[in-house]
Amino acid sequence: MKIPQLKVMSALISSLFVIGCNEKEPTVSADTIYSGGNIITMNDNQPSVQAIAVKDGKIIGVGDTNIINNTFKSKDTKLIDLNGKSLLPGFIDAHSHYFNSLLVANQAQVYAPPSGTGKDVGSILAAIKQYADGHKIPKGELIIAYGYDDTVMPNGRLLNRDDIDKVFPDNPVRIDHVSMHGTVLNSLALKKYGYSDKTVTPAGGIIIRKQGTNEPYGLIMETAYLPVVAQAEKMPPEQEIAATKAGQKLYAQNGITTAHEGATHLDQFQVIKRASDAGVNIIDVIAYPFITDLDKILAEYPVEQWQQYHNRFKVGGVKVTIDGSPQGRTAKFTTPYLTGGPGGEENWTGELTFPQETINKMVKKVYDLNVPLNLHANGDGAIDVFFEAHQFAANGDLTKNRNITMIHAQFSRKEQLNKFKEYKIRPSFYTLHTYYFADAHLKNRGQKQTDYISPMRDAIDIGLRPTNHTDFVVAPLDQMMMLSSAVNRLSRNSQVIGEKQRITALEGLKAMTIWAAEQYNEDINKGSLEVGKLADMVILDNNPLTVEPTKIKNIKIVETIKEGNTIYLNQ
Repeated sequence: MKIPQLKVMSALISSLFVIGCNEKEPTVSADTIYSGGNIITMNDNQPSVQAIAVKDGKIIGVGDTNIINNTFKSKDTKLIDLNGKSLLPGFIDAHSHYFNSLLVANQAQVYAPPSGTGKDVGSILAAIKQYADGHKIPKGELIIAYGYDDTVMPNGRLLNRDDIDKVFPDNPVRIDHVSMHGTVLNSLALKKYGYSDKTVTPAGGIIIRKQGTNEPYGLIMETAYLPVVAQAEKMPPEQEIAATKAGQKLYAQNGITTAHEGATHLDQFQVIKRASDAGVNIIDVIAYPFITDLDKILAEYPVEQWQQYHNRFKVGGVKVTIDGSPQGRTAKFTTPYLTGGPGGEENWTGELTFPQETINKMVKKVYDLNVPLNLHANGDGAIDVFFEAHQFAANGDLTKNRNITMIHAQFSRKEQLNKFKEYKIRPSFYTLHTYYFADAHLKNRGQKQTDYISPMRDAIDIGLRPTNHTDFVVAPLDQMMMLSSAVNRLSRNSQVIGEKQRITALEGLKAMTIWAAEQYNEDINKGSLEVGKLADMVILDNNPLTVEPTKIKNIKIVETIKEGNTIYLNQ
């Protein structure tokens, strides 16, 4: 719903379009006018235009080139010829882990191909060795890697403590699981973080033990991983500004003008806040404090200051995690995994992160704060658990709009989608799993359930407006690959995963622009190219609406513009 001032502004500009402008200099002079390409607005009332005018970081005109020029062009206006390229609203990140973008410059990357070289034990350790040698990491210093994907390991041969010890006998080494729900530690790292044969596996956690012993063998998952999170190495204050600039550059390079920090702990919040107060943000950052750190963050940043930007940073709501990851076999289902549990458990249906009673209380606490809720749920069992928590916490008003976003919602059953609509829950799907983890899901969950992963088609058809996300650093920060996965649903092996759940390129773009803006209650300012909205824009080298669908992933980001200013230029 547009505010009255914008309606007046639109009406004024419309009248100018009709009658033209005979003055030598316009009443309102644009800073910049873009034309000469494909301008895709994401506004259903005006899907495409020839030109767009920008002033003081906002859009002041959209329409035909001649009319825009006659109305807004002055001698000081910069005219940008798109030369056939495509101009769209800036991409809005529906879910990632922004803080990790500040850290990865100081970590080894071990993604599986094609995103990295980590295809087996040898290649993973070689990549880490190359990183350690290149950075001249001394003996005794912790080495961290990210992106370990056990689902692609040949013959199910998993990375373990002994493998890492052979290459790194003198350094603690932590190799974080691609799900971000666990890690593999060598002997020195196990000691550093306090794990031993006397460590009891907590409820909701997994500690893989060396066969025939009680010794941890490297892989630590879910709640058992929380001690690692709690002891995360603090970023030195002198690195915070440089790390923030480097992290935000990654988002800008991918056309993203608004980033999401998906599970913020107190120390992370403090770093983001300090960098924001220093005025270094080039994009908007929205943080969702993790429920376990909520009280500590509230003590420093009262809820009255939430949901409003301060130096391009705001707290958007609260994050609650219900289960783990399907590729890590820790997501909660109502039926058993076909391959058992990660530790060889039989009749394994996964585990909840917290007991149902605790989740009920967490959800009620967020509802009582009257702030948006993001909740992580992958398996259909976890989704059922949230429905029960919602019924407990909603005080009889189940259909009130509380701005709830279910992050992932991957293995939703079809009938659960109707509850999403009834309870006004927005799913933020994760279609990249159809590419990166399809083989694991086929093995663990079977063809039928895998084909229905991230059911965007059915969700849209019943009137939901889902978003889509990368969950970076779980998957690479690649918006065109994300769009391609929603449109094509092709696996690593070029197998179609759920053909009936394919969506159009336009719907896929809406899931990363206007519908994502709605997720953050920011559609009055973002998500489409309309008069009065921020000039957050991205220029692509091809048109995703007309290019052959399998070529969408090859589209390049040419330029990213935040409030009228270029923050990334591919030269």
